[in-house]
Amino acid sequence: MPVAPHGPLPQAEFESVYARVPRLTVEVVIASERGVLLTRRETGPCQGLWHIPGGTVRFGEVLTAAVARVAHHELGLEATAQALLGYIEYPSHLEAGLDWPVGMAFRTELAARSTGQPFARPEVMGWFSRLPDEMHDEQKAFLRAHRLAT
Repeated sequence: MPVAPHGPLPQAEFESVYARVPRLTVEVVIASERGVLLTRRETGPCQGLWHIPGGTVRFGEVLTAAVARVAHHELGLEATAQALLGYIEYPSHLEAGLDWPVGMAFRTELAARSTGQPFARPEVMGWFSRLPDEMHDEQKAFLRAHRLAT
């Protein structure tokens, strides 16, 4: 992976810049007859909220590669990005003084060997046909608009 010509930013400078620019993320939308797969945040300012699995796109990373990496890291699944469904902006994050993520939401297909029960911890991951109350309104609206859940 290429490195910046002058090396990485010092942590304090990185955090200062990171807090003031939009952050590109990918949203891993996995849907089946069971509903849409959601995970529950275990840490951070959104702790306890159910959400579409997702993560920050790394510098120089292809979006579809980011989807596969996030699916593997967050879910322990092999998956492939399919259709780009659209994007999700998060004004609630900005209003709460957190950050400004913009998520590119991809319909994602599980690899054939990953189609069973994909996780060992049902308390933090599950299939939902009816969305939980404890979830970002932006993601609820997006999933409902795409008729992936009610």
